[in-house]
Amino acid sequence: MKLFKLVFVILLMVCFSLDPAVAHFGMVIPSDNMVMQEDTKTIDIQLSFSHPFEMVGMPLVKPDGFFVVTNGNRQELNGTLQEINVMDHTAWKAGYTIKRPGAYIFVMTPKPYWEPAEDCYIIHYTKTVVAAFGDDEGWDSELGLKTEIVPLSKPFGLYASNVFQGIVKLDGKAVPYAEIEVEYFNREKKAQAPSDYMVAQTIKADQNGVFTYAAPVAGWWGFAALNISDKKMMQNNEEKDIELGAVLWVKFENWQEK
Repeated sequence: MKLFKLVFVILLMVCFSLDPAVAHFGMVIPSDNMVMQEDTKTIDIQLSFSHPFEMVGMPLVKPDGFFVVTNGNRQELNGTLQEINVMDHTAWKAGYTIKRPGAYIFVMTPKPYWEPAEDCYIIHYTKTVVAAFGDDEGWDSELGLKTEIVPLSKPFGLYASNVFQGIVKLDGKAVPYAEIEVEYFNREKKAQAPSDYMVAQTIKADQNGVFTYAAPVAGWWGFAALNISDKKMMQNNEEKDIELGAVLWVKFENWQEK
């Protein structure tokens, strides 16, 4: 009986590790990504870690870093974070007041997350862009993160079905044929995938690290470009791989008519 139980548990772990729907996403989601003069100037930003389509959360310990870059200036925001609960797990939030026109790039650098199902650590360098008061200069800035997606299309002001493009960078260099997971933030839990293969879609960049995607519906969409670090981390006295994710969250809007 003990042997049977052991085999059963192992089979479950194998099945889980092969599940195409399993995709992790660091999340940085602002309450508004296009702030206009008539809008509230203070936005709320939620930081979490989850399977966003399935709305299954994971705990996010306080990040190593949380900051915003605008007009080439970096402002540390880690001290403003407050612990909250998102998808039944620990997450964080911060309020930020927009004072000047421009593009505001919010970035989270988390602590490494140990994922037993994948037998590796996960670090997702996660960012999103907020445009304010009619100005958007700097939306395509490269921040020099360990890995990041540099947008080639404005990551705001997009209609559903518009094409979005970005370039995957690792150590400042484009990653040819990088693999990118794409997932919808199923906040209202209304979307249903016809197959597990449709929960997280996978696309590849071209030889220059450029990828292209057209979101079928409005809402927040996450793009996670995954690479394996050349460094290792110890877990139970064994060296383990580190999955480096360059994550960018982009919001698409509904087409509206009078």
